[in-house]
Amino acid sequence: MGVFQEPIPCPDGYGWLKVADPSGGILQWLSFSLLRLESGSDYEGAAEGETVAVVMFGTVTVESDGHLWSPVRGRTDVFSGKAAAFYFRSEARFHIRSHTECEMAFFSSPAPPFGECRFIAPDQVTRRSAGRFNWFREIDDIVPSTFAAKRLLVGETRNPPGNWSSFPPHRHQEHRPPREAALEEVYHFRVRPKSGFAVQILMDESETQAFVVRDGDTVLIPRGFHPVVAAPGCQVYYLWCLAGEGRDLYIFTHPDFEWIASVEALPLP
Repeated sequence: MGVFQEPIPCPDGYGWLKVADPSGGILQWLSFSLLRLESGSDYEGAAEGETVAVVMFGTVTVESDGHLWSPVRGRTDVFSGKAAAFYFRSEARFHIRSHTECEMAFFSSPAPPFGECRFIAPDQVTRRSAGRFNWFREIDDIVPSTFAAKRLLVGETRNPPGNWSSFPPHRHQEHRPPREAALEEVYHFRVRPKSGFAVQILMDESETQAFVVRDGDTVLIPRGFHPVVAAPGCQVYYLWCLAGEGRDLYIFTHPDFEWIASVEALPLP
């Protein structure tokens, strides 16, 4: 019996689709859901904890806390641009209307109400690159540690075909700053073409497991090292969120791969 849960397949249909929350016994801090709406549909809800909603694709109008954001023209898919997103304080009610078919991803974590509900425009999302050679990838920080929030850190990673990410292998499971922070994480994957796949590796002191992840799968990462590799010919995207006692992202690199940092520091030819 493995110590890590297998990837959760993408739920089907329209409406509010719960994917994972602490009731499953794996996570303590994070809940993750998808909202899919047909064009012209409406959805009303309330933030069950501090919440970040990322527009995966489509055009929406969002109203919350007396604010109206209309229209928010999202990207055509997760591979075609930076995300638009929303921050909802705990207990805030929100109304969403779709102008096209759309999909939004919701992360929540228990926290007292903090600040105001906010819109995060694509031009406010910071894009950076990480790694070298076949572990090069592109990262968009949607809700970084500098964003005024209580629990959540949210972003997106895109792997070119055949490339690794979350590499060198790192973890964030123990509270021992500044060497490491205790933060659990959720990865939600999209793959192009949809028939493609990636491999998610999860490992700690007791066991190492490798899982095939496909378009729409979700991986829960309560602990351990967690590198990802895209299959050749497959572009891989994952939306990620971290939460824990704090929001300082101190990561601990696997000792066997600390030497990778010296390679990354070398000047390019």
